Amino acid sequence: MPGKQAKILSDDHVDDLLFFAERSRHPLRNRVIVLLSMKAGLRAAEIAKLTWLMILRPDGDISQVIELRDYAAKMGGGRIIPVHADLGEALVAHKNAIVSKQKFQVNGTVVGSERGGQMTPLSIVVWFSRAYQALGLEGCSSHSGRRTFITRAARLVHKAGGSLRDVQLLAGHRSIQTTQRYIDGDSDAQRRLVSLL
Repeated sequence: MPGKQAKILSDDHVDDLLFFAERSRHPLRNRVIVLLSMKAGLRAAEIAKLTWLMILRPDGDISQVIELRDYAAKMGGGRIIPVHADLGEALVAHKNAIVSKQKFQVNGTVVGSERGGQMTPLSIVVWFSRAYQALGLEGCSSHSGRRTFITRAARLVHKAGGSLRDVQLLAGHRSIQTTQRYIDGDSDAQRRLVSLL
């Protein structure tokens, strides 16, 4: 399906996106948005619906997992996603900034709008679109982070002792075929494979 899906991002593109977020009006919030997409594989709607209750331990600290509830996930596909170290640090900084402004609510959304409510999924889609346009990255969308997450997870899962089923569970897909459609092939690996034949 070349040309029909959001493009996968290289490490340099991810760094550029994070740099863009850090230079924006809301750098801590926007860094969290990028990392929830890239390091947790969340969809725009899931990012918008994510609440602090889903990522906090009972003592109020950031948990080691995101407990994405069914009501916040596509087709009721809630799941548990381990928190990447970079995402954890960004969440701590973001939470501390909100607490310092005395605007923190434990049942509030993680990603808030400028007006104090939650960002809508469309607002997150538009934020990514503007970021990619500013960076000159064609064919990318809010789904690029999710595709990047799933593709990278699939390529590395064997090193963690897992299988494609683990990637499917992290992605929240009901079918392994759906997960496979998200995974981008690696032309370098294909060349090496053919040379071994």
